[in-house]
Amino acid sequence: MATQEGRIPVSHIGSLVRPPALIEFLEKEQRGEPYDRDAYDACLTESVAEAVRLQVEAGIDIVSDGEYGKSINWAFYVQNRLNGVERQPMTPEEAADPMSHSIGGRDREAFPEFYGEYDGRVLANALAPMRPVVTGPISYGGQAELQRDIANLKSALAATGSVEGFLPVVAPASALPNARDDHYGDEETLLFALADALHEEYAAIVDAGLHLQIDDAFLPFMYERLVPPMTLAGYRDWAELRIAALNRALEGLPLDRTRYHICWGSWNGPHMFDVPMKDIVDIVLKVNAGTYAFEAANPRHEHEWQVWKTARPAEGRRLMPGLIAHSTNVVEHPELVAERLLRYADLVGGENVMAGTDCGFCQSPLAGRVHRSIMWAKLKALSEGAAIASARLRG
Repeated sequence: MATQEGRIPVSHIGSLVRPPALIEFLEKEQRGEPYDRDAYDACLTESVAEAVRLQVEAGIDIVSDGEYGKSINWAFYVQNRLNGVERQPMTPEEAADPMSHSIGGRDREAFPEFYGEYDGRVLANALAPMRPVVTGPISYGGQAELQRDIANLKSALAATGSVEGFLPVVAPASALPNARDDHYGDEETLLFALADALHEEYAAIVDAGLHLQIDDAFLPFMYERLVPPMTLAGYRDWAELRIAALNRALEGLPLDRTRYHICWGSWNGPHMFDVPMKDIVDIVLKVNAGTYAFEAANPRHEHEWQVWKTARPAEGRRLMPGLIAHSTNVVEHPELVAERLLRYADLVGGENVMAGTDCGFCQSPLAGRVHRSIMWAKLKALSEGAAIASARLRG
């Protein structure tokens, strides 16, 4: 992207806390209540325009639509855009099986008191447990919603005239993590059919002149659910298959318009059983994307910057470490942001880094991780810290 010479570009992971006016519509939609569709569309367009303007004011170079058009969450939105997939209420047996949920794992087993209270707050607006069921051949059917999101972002970008835009979308590993397969009967066949469908969404975003971000929280997160009984080697095989599916979905797309984001789940819990970055970095670097974004401000993973002393992205590819956390209302000092960023610049070169955030500021449309006003302050601290780091690199 075009930035002032010698300045490290600034972006973030995409999801922003929704404005109150938009939340009113989203709450009605999730409860199945009627609402004025034209009024919703107008509110969505206005909300995206405001989000882009506020990102620009905060100093962000590559902005998103806030993921405002996704009425479920960052990953499961796509389940409503796929033919051959239905969201169905779980049976009592499925609801009792932790592996049929998208949440769970050793963290919950180790801290049941915490999660008992946490779920009561975070999941207060949740509906009956649902899971995707593959009922037929998978194909992409979300063109109308996708084009709406593209149009809203491009219209907002045109009003600023000074920045570029990106849309976050989901990776194959994260799109149907707890799906029941009633059609294919074979995991690899299902994954590659899903990849072919997702390619249509990916390509449309790039063809529209936007940057593409692939979100894949479930690739690292599933480690704590699968190991044990699975071994690390077995988990790596599981992950490799999903990276192969992702690369199929990315075929033919330009590296300079694509980035791949991983995290260990966006919830602000203990995370004591996360897979170490050193155990997956080689798999992550197999993704055919131009930029790799990952959590680096998270106190459970900040020390892992040292992994990049030996791990190296291929020539022409960049790192986008998270320099501010999405899980705390504490606003990072710009000097700390600069310090974190310079660690990576010193290892791979200032021209090969971007400034980013750990994850999105919302896990779901109705569940923000920080207060909306603080979110903008954190993004401003990010851009100010990147400016400090850029100045120091220039000498």
